Amino acid sequence: MASNRKVMVLPGDGIGVEVMAANLQLVDWLAKHKSLAFDISEDQVGGAAYDSYGTPLRDETLADAMASDAVLFGAVGGPQYDELAFELKPERGLLALRKEMDLFANLRPAIVFDALVDASTLKPDVVSGLNIMILRELCGGSYFAEPRGIDDQPNGQKKGYDTNAYSTREIERIGRVAFDLARKRDGRVTSVEKSNVMMSGVLWREVMNNLHEQEGGDVSLGHMYADNCAMQLVRNPKQFDVIVTDNLFGDLLSDCAAMLTGSLGMLPSASLGAPDPDTGLPKAMYEPVHGSAPDIAGQNLANPLAQFLSFAMMLRYSFGQAAEADLVEKAVADALASGKRTGDIMAPGCEQVGTDGMTRAVLEAMNALAR
Repeated sequence: MASNRKVMVLPGDGIGVEVMAANLQLVDWLAKHKSLAFDISEDQVGGAAYDSYGTPLRDETLADAMASDAVLFGAVGGPQYDELAFELKPERGLLALRKEMDLFANLRPAIVFDALVDASTLKPDVVSGLNIMILRELCGGSYFAEPRGIDDQPNGQKKGYDTNAYSTREIERIGRVAFDLARKRDGRVTSVEKSNVMMSGVLWREVMNNLHEQEGGDVSLGHMYADNCAMQLVRNPKQFDVIVTDNLFGDLLSDCAAMLTGSLGMLPSASLGAPDPDTGLPKAMYEPVHGSAPDIAGQNLANPLAQFLSFAMMLRYSFGQAAEADLVEKAVADALASGKRTGDIMAPGCEQVGTDGMTRAVLEAMNALAR
Protein backbone atom coordinates (compact mmCIF):
# COMPACT_ATOMS: atom_id res chain seq x y z
CA MET A 1 0.00 0.00 0.00
CA ALA A 2 1.70 3.16 -1.22
CA SER A 3 1.91 6.21 1.01
CA ASN A 4 3.61 9.59 0.90
CA ARG A 5 3.51 9.86 4.71
CA LYS A 6 7.19 9.43 5.59
CA VAL A 7 7.79 8.22 9.14
CA MET A 8 11.23 7.50 10.52
CA VAL A 9 11.33 4.91 13.30
CA LEU A 10 14.14 5.17 15.86
CA PRO A 11 13.67 2.49 18.56
CA GLY A 12 16.89 3.36 20.40
CA ASP A 13 17.90 1.42 23.52
CA GLY A 14 16.44 -0.63 26.34
CA ILE A 15 12.68 -0.95 26.35
CA GLY A 16 12.54 1.46 23.41
CA VAL A 17 13.14 -1.55 21.17
CA GLU A 18 10.25 -3.52 22.71
CA VAL A 19 7.65 -0.78 22.81
CA MET A 20 8.48 0.28 19.26
CA ALA A 21 8.03 -3.29 18.00
CA ALA A 22 4.64 -3.27 19.73
CA ASN A 23 3.80 0.11 18.17
CA LEU A 24 4.51 -1.23 14.69
CA GLN A 25 1.79 -3.83 15.27
CA LEU A 26 -0.67 -0.92 15.58
CA VAL A 27 0.77 0.56 12.38
CA ASP A 28 0.13 -2.75 10.60
CA TRP A 29 -3.41 -2.88 12.00
CA LEU A 30 -4.25 0.58 10.61
CA ALA A 31 -2.88 -0.40 7.20
CA LYS A 32 -5.02 -3.55 7.17
CA HIS A 33 -8.25 -2.21 8.66
CA LYS A 34 -8.23 1.51 7.86
CA SER A 35 -6.14 1.65 4.65
CA LEU A 36 -3.85 4.08 6.46
CA ALA A 37 -0.28 3.34 5.45
CA PHE A 38 3.06 4.98 6.13
CA ASP A 39 6.36 4.94 4.29
CA ILE A 40 8.44 3.61 7.20
CA SER A 41 12.22 3.76 7.45
CA GLU A 42 14.20 2.63 10.48
CA ASP A 43 17.63 3.47 11.87
CA GLN A 44 19.63 3.51 15.10
CA VAL A 45 20.13 6.25 17.65
CA GLY A 46 21.63 6.59 21.11
CA GLY A 47 23.61 3.69 22.54
CA ALA A 48 22.63 1.40 19.68
CA ALA A 49 24.06 3.89 17.20
CA TYR A 50 27.23 4.25 19.27
CA ASP A 51 27.68 0.47 19.31
CA SER A 52 27.32 0.30 15.52
CA TYR A 53 28.85 3.55 14.35
CA GLY A 54 30.78 5.09 17.25
CA THR A 55 28.40 8.07 17.51
CA PRO A 56 24.95 8.50 19.10
CA LEU A 57 23.58 10.08 15.92
CA ARG A 58 24.98 9.74 12.40
CA ASP A 59 24.74 12.63 9.96
CA GLU A 60 22.90 10.28 7.60
CA THR A 61 20.32 9.49 10.27
CA LEU A 62 19.79 13.16 11.01
CA ALA A 63 19.36 13.92 7.30
CA ASP A 64 16.76 11.15 6.96
CA ALA A 65 14.93 12.44 10.04
CA MET A 66 14.89 15.95 8.57
CA ALA A 67 13.42 14.58 5.34
CA SER A 68 10.65 12.70 7.13
CA ASP A 69 7.18 14.00 7.94
CA ALA A 70 7.49 12.65 11.48
CA VAL A 71 9.90 10.70 13.67
CA LEU A 72 8.63 7.98 15.99
CA PHE A 73 11.16 7.61 18.80
CA GLY A 74 11.61 4.98 21.51
CA ALA A 75 14.20 5.72 24.22
CA VAL A 76 17.95 6.02 24.67
CA GLY A 77 20.50 5.29 27.36
CA GLY A 78 21.82 2.56 29.61
CA PRO A 79 24.40 2.07 32.38
CA GLN A 80 26.92 0.55 29.95
CA TYR A 81 27.34 4.02 28.43
CA ASP A 82 27.87 5.94 31.68
CA GLU A 83 31.64 6.23 31.23
CA LEU A 84 31.52 7.56 27.67
CA ALA A 85 32.70 11.09 26.96
CA PHE A 86 29.89 13.62 27.32
CA GLU A 87 29.51 14.19 23.57
CA LEU A 88 29.20 10.45 22.94
CA LYS A 89 26.52 9.66 25.51
CA PRO A 90 23.27 8.24 24.05
CA GLU A 91 21.25 11.24 25.19
CA ARG A 92 23.31 13.52 22.96
CA GLY A 93 21.71 11.83 19.96
CA LEU A 94 18.23 12.73 21.19
CA LEU A 95 19.23 16.29 22.07
CA ALA A 96 20.86 16.73 18.66
CA LEU A 97 17.68 15.60 16.90
CA ARG A 98 15.62 18.09 18.90
CA LYS A 99 18.08 20.91 18.28
CA GLU A 100 18.79 20.33 14.58
CA MET A 101 15.12 19.76 13.74
CA ASP A 102 14.31 22.86 15.82
CA LEU A 103 11.67 20.99 17.80
CA PHE A 104 11.13 23.78 20.28
CA ALA A 105 7.64 22.85 21.57
CA ASN A 106 7.36 19.73 23.71
CA LEU A 107 3.76 18.74 24.48
CA ARG A 108 3.34 16.38 27.43
CA PRO A 109 -0.28 15.65 28.30
CA ALA A 110 -1.02 14.22 31.73
CA ILE A 111 -4.36 12.41 31.55
CA VAL A 112 -5.76 10.10 34.19
CA PHE A 113 -7.75 7.28 32.61
CA ASP A 114 -10.82 6.30 34.63
CA ALA A 115 -9.46 2.77 35.10
CA LEU A 116 -6.20 4.11 36.56
CA VAL A 117 -7.52 6.53 39.15
CA ASP A 118 -6.39 4.18 41.91
CA ALA A 119 -2.93 3.74 40.33
CA SER A 120 -1.97 7.29 41.26
CA THR A 121 -0.30 7.83 44.61
CA LEU A 122 -2.70 10.73 45.18
CA LYS A 123 -6.27 10.44 46.42
CA PRO A 124 -8.86 9.58 43.74
CA ASP A 125 -10.77 12.84 44.22
CA VAL A 126 -7.56 14.79 43.52
CA VAL A 127 -6.73 13.13 40.18
CA SER A 128 -10.06 11.78 38.86
CA GLY A 129 -10.79 13.37 35.49
CA LEU A 130 -7.38 15.07 35.32
CA ASN A 131 -6.40 16.33 31.87
CA ILE A 132 -3.60 18.90 31.76
CA MET A 133 -0.98 19.80 29.17
CA ILE A 134 2.59 20.67 30.06
CA LEU A 135 4.31 22.63 27.29
CA ARG A 136 8.09 22.58 27.65
CA GLU A 137 10.44 24.78 25.62
CA LEU A 138 12.88 22.25 24.19
CA CYS A 139 15.68 23.95 22.26
CA GLY A 140 17.00 26.59 24.64
CA GLY A 141 17.74 27.14 28.28
CA SER A 142 20.31 25.41 30.42
CA TYR A 143 20.50 22.28 28.25
CA PHE A 144 21.92 24.21 25.30
CA ALA A 145 22.97 27.72 26.30
CA GLU A 146 26.62 28.75 26.46
CA PRO A 147 28.91 29.13 28.30
CA ARG A 148 28.97 25.74 29.97
CA GLY A 149 31.74 23.47 31.08
CA ILE A 150 33.99 22.20 33.86
CA ASP A 151 37.05 24.34 34.59
CA ASP A 152 40.13 23.65 36.69
CA GLN A 153 40.58 26.20 39.48
CA PRO A 154 43.91 27.62 40.78
CA ASN A 155 43.29 25.91 44.14
CA GLY A 156 43.21 22.49 42.47
CA GLN A 157 39.43 22.13 42.61
CA LYS A 158 37.00 22.14 39.68
CA LYS A 159 33.99 24.31 38.86
CA GLY A 160 31.09 23.04 36.77
CA TYR A 161 28.66 25.55 35.31
CA ASP A 162 25.72 25.90 32.93
CA THR A 163 23.86 28.91 31.59
CA ASN A 164 20.08 29.37 31.51
CA ALA A 165 19.48 31.84 28.67
CA TYR A 166 16.41 32.76 26.62
CA SER A 167 15.76 35.39 23.97
CA THR A 168 12.55 37.29 23.35
CA ARG A 169 11.97 35.27 20.15
CA GLU A 170 12.36 31.92 21.91
CA ILE A 171 9.87 32.87 24.60
CA GLU A 172 7.38 34.38 22.16
CA ARG A 173 7.22 31.32 19.94
CA ILE A 174 6.60 28.89 22.81
CA GLY A 175 4.10 31.35 24.26
CA ARG A 176 2.12 31.36 21.00
CA VAL A 177 1.94 27.58 21.07
CA ALA A 178 0.64 27.75 24.65
CA PHE A 179 -2.09 30.19 23.67
CA ASP A 180 -3.06 28.07 20.65
CA LEU A 181 -3.30 24.94 22.79
CA ALA A 182 -5.38 26.75 25.40
CA ARG A 183 -7.83 27.93 22.74
CA LYS A 184 -8.56 24.28 21.93
CA ARG A 185 -8.88 23.34 25.61
CA ASP A 186 -10.18 25.31 28.59
CA GLY A 187 -8.58 28.63 27.66
CA ARG A 188 -6.17 28.91 30.59
CA VAL A 189 -2.37 29.23 30.53
CA THR A 190 -0.07 29.16 33.54
CA SER A 191 3.43 30.45 32.75
CA VAL A 192 6.05 28.99 35.07
CA GLU A 193 9.54 30.35 35.84
CA LYS A 194 11.68 31.62 38.72
CA SER A 195 11.58 35.36 38.15
CA ASN A 196 12.16 35.91 41.86
CA VAL A 197 15.79 34.68 41.60
CA MET A 198 16.66 34.26 37.89
CA MET A 199 17.04 37.01 35.28
CA SER A 200 16.00 34.60 32.53
CA GLY A 201 12.76 34.22 34.51
CA VAL A 202 12.30 37.98 34.72
CA LEU A 203 12.51 38.22 30.92
CA TRP A 204 10.27 35.15 30.51
CA ARG A 205 7.48 36.76 32.56
CA GLU A 206 7.88 40.12 30.84
CA VAL A 207 7.70 38.62 27.34
CA MET A 208 4.74 36.39 28.22
CA ASN A 209 2.81 39.38 29.58
CA ASN A 210 3.57 41.45 26.46
CA LEU A 211 2.60 38.59 24.15
CA HIS A 212 -0.64 38.05 26.03
CA GLU A 213 -1.49 41.72 25.78
CA GLN A 214 -0.82 41.74 22.02
CA GLU A 215 -2.06 38.30 20.91
CA GLY A 216 -3.68 36.40 23.77
CA GLY A 217 -6.72 38.38 24.83
CA ASP A 218 -9.02 35.40 24.27
CA VAL A 219 -7.20 33.22 26.84
CA SER A 220 -6.34 33.80 30.48
CA LEU A 221 -2.72 34.00 31.61
CA GLY A 222 -1.41 33.40 35.11
CA HIS A 223 2.11 33.12 36.51
CA MET A 224 3.65 30.77 39.04
CA TYR A 225 7.12 30.08 40.38
CA ALA A 226 8.44 26.65 39.41
CA ASP A 227 8.82 25.39 42.98
CA ASN A 228 5.27 26.41 43.83
CA CYS A 229 4.03 24.76 40.63
CA ALA A 230 5.62 21.48 41.67
CA MET A 231 3.83 21.71 45.00
CA GLN A 232 0.51 22.65 43.39
CA LEU A 233 0.72 19.72 40.96
CA VAL A 234 0.51 17.30 43.88
CA ARG A 235 -1.84 19.49 45.94
CA ASN A 236 -4.50 20.46 43.39
CA PRO A 237 -3.49 19.50 39.83
CA LYS A 238 -6.92 20.15 38.32
CA GLN A 239 -6.41 23.89 38.79
CA PHE A 240 -4.19 23.77 35.66
CA ASP A 241 -5.07 23.61 31.99
CA VAL A 242 -1.89 24.46 30.01
CA ILE A 243 1.41 24.92 31.83
CA VAL A 244 4.15 26.56 29.73
CA THR A 245 7.70 26.64 31.03
CA ASP A 246 11.36 26.44 30.10
CA ASN A 247 13.50 23.43 29.26
CA LEU A 248 14.80 22.58 32.73
CA PHE A 249 11.61 23.22 34.69
CA GLY A 250 9.55 21.45 32.02
CA ASP A 251 11.73 18.38 32.35
CA LEU A 252 11.15 18.27 36.10
CA LEU A 253 7.48 19.23 36.20
CA SER A 254 6.40 16.83 33.47
CA ASP A 255 7.94 13.89 35.34
CA CYS A 256 6.14 15.07 38.47
CA ALA A 257 2.88 15.18 36.50
CA ALA A 258 3.55 11.67 35.21
CA MET A 259 3.06 10.23 38.66
CA LEU A 260 -0.36 11.86 38.86
CA THR A 261 -1.36 9.49 36.07
CA GLY A 262 -0.01 6.42 37.87
CA SER A 263 3.21 5.76 35.97
CA LEU A 264 5.81 7.24 33.65
CA GLY A 265 4.75 4.38 31.39
CA MET A 266 1.52 6.25 30.70
CA LEU A 267 2.97 9.57 29.54
CA PRO A 268 3.35 10.35 25.81
CA SER A 269 4.92 13.42 24.24
CA ALA A 270 5.12 15.34 20.99
CA SER A 271 8.01 17.62 20.06
CA LEU A 272 7.01 20.08 17.34
CA GLY A 273 8.78 22.71 15.27
CA ALA A 274 7.44 25.63 13.29
CA PRO A 275 4.93 24.86 10.50
CA ASP A 276 6.48 24.22 7.10
CA PRO A 277 5.59 27.11 4.74
CA ASP A 278 4.67 24.66 1.95
CA THR A 279 2.78 21.92 3.79
CA GLY A 280 1.69 23.77 6.92
CA LEU A 281 2.90 20.83 8.99
CA PRO A 282 5.63 21.11 11.60
CA LYS A 283 8.73 18.98 11.86
CA ALA A 284 7.84 16.57 14.62
CA MET A 285 9.09 13.77 16.84
CA TYR A 286 6.92 11.62 19.09
CA GLU A 287 8.27 9.69 22.05
CA PRO A 288 7.19 8.22 25.38
CA VAL A 289 8.52 10.00 28.44
CA HIS A 290 9.57 6.88 30.35
CA GLY A 291 13.15 6.44 29.12
CA SER A 292 15.01 3.22 28.38
CA ALA A 293 14.39 1.46 31.75
CA PRO A 294 17.41 -0.86 31.40
CA ASP A 295 16.45 -2.78 34.55
CA ILE A 296 13.45 -4.36 32.78
CA ALA A 297 14.66 -4.27 29.17
CA GLY A 298 14.30 -7.49 27.18
CA GLN A 299 12.03 -9.14 29.75
CA ASN A 300 8.58 -8.48 28.23
CA LEU A 301 7.75 -6.23 31.20
CA ALA A 302 7.63 -2.79 29.61
CA ASN A 303 4.40 -0.81 29.46
CA PRO A 304 3.83 0.09 25.76
CA LEU A 305 0.92 2.45 26.36
CA ALA A 306 2.92 5.69 26.42
CA GLN A 307 4.40 4.69 23.05
CA PHE A 308 0.91 3.97 21.69
CA LEU A 309 -0.37 7.31 22.97
CA SER A 310 2.64 9.07 21.40
CA PHE A 311 1.70 7.37 18.13
CA ALA A 312 -1.84 8.70 18.53
CA MET A 313 -0.40 12.19 18.94
CA MET A 314 1.51 11.66 15.68
CA LEU A 315 -1.70 10.71 13.91
CA ARG A 316 -3.39 13.83 15.26
CA TYR A 317 -0.72 16.52 14.99
CA SER A 318 1.33 15.45 11.96
CA PHE A 319 -1.25 13.79 9.72
CA GLY A 320 -4.63 15.19 10.72
CA GLN A 321 -5.97 11.67 11.36
CA ALA A 322 -8.14 12.65 14.32
CA ALA A 323 -10.52 9.69 14.00
CA GLU A 324 -7.66 7.19 14.01
CA ALA A 325 -5.99 8.99 16.93
CA ASP A 326 -9.27 8.82 18.85
CA LEU A 327 -9.48 5.11 18.02
CA VAL A 328 -6.03 4.36 19.46
CA GLU A 329 -6.70 6.42 22.59
CA LYS A 330 -10.10 4.77 23.13
CA ALA A 331 -8.55 1.33 22.62
CA VAL A 332 -5.97 2.10 25.32
CA ALA A 333 -8.77 3.17 27.67
CA ASP A 334 -10.78 0.02 26.88
CA ALA A 335 -7.76 -2.25 27.36
CA LEU A 336 -7.23 -0.72 30.80
CA ALA A 337 -10.94 -1.02 31.59
CA SER A 338 -10.70 -4.74 30.80
CA GLY A 339 -8.39 -5.11 33.80
CA LYS A 340 -5.14 -5.73 31.96
CA ARG A 341 -2.12 -4.16 33.64
CA THR A 342 1.63 -4.14 33.23
CA GLY A 343 3.59 -4.26 36.47
CA ASP A 344 4.04 -0.49 36.79
CA ILE A 345 0.27 0.09 36.96
CA MET A 346 -0.78 -3.20 38.55
CA ALA A 347 -3.66 -3.01 41.02
CA PRO A 348 -5.55 -5.55 43.14
CA GLY A 349 -8.12 -7.49 41.16
CA CYS A 350 -6.41 -6.86 37.82
CA GLU A 351 -4.57 -9.27 35.54
CA GLN A 352 -0.85 -8.60 35.20
CA VAL A 353 0.44 -8.92 31.65
CA GLY A 354 3.66 -8.11 29.88
CA THR A 355 4.36 -5.94 26.87
CA ASP A 356 2.94 -8.57 24.53
CA GLY A 357 -0.20 -9.07 26.61
CA MET A 358 -0.95 -5.35 26.83
CA THR A 359 -0.38 -4.97 23.10
CA ARG A 360 -2.84 -7.81 22.41
CA ALA A 361 -5.39 -6.16 24.69
CA VAL A 362 -5.15 -2.88 22.77
CA LEU A 363 -5.37 -4.63 19.39
CA GLU A 364 -8.41 -6.58 20.58
CA ALA A 365 -10.01 -3.30 21.67
CA MET A 366 -9.26 -1.79 18.27
CA ASN A 367 -10.90 -4.79 16.61
CA ALA A 368 -13.98 -4.35 18.77
CA LEU A 369 -14.19 -0.62 18.10
CA ALA A 370 -13.84 -1.16 14.35
CA ARG A 371 -16.83 -3.51 14.10
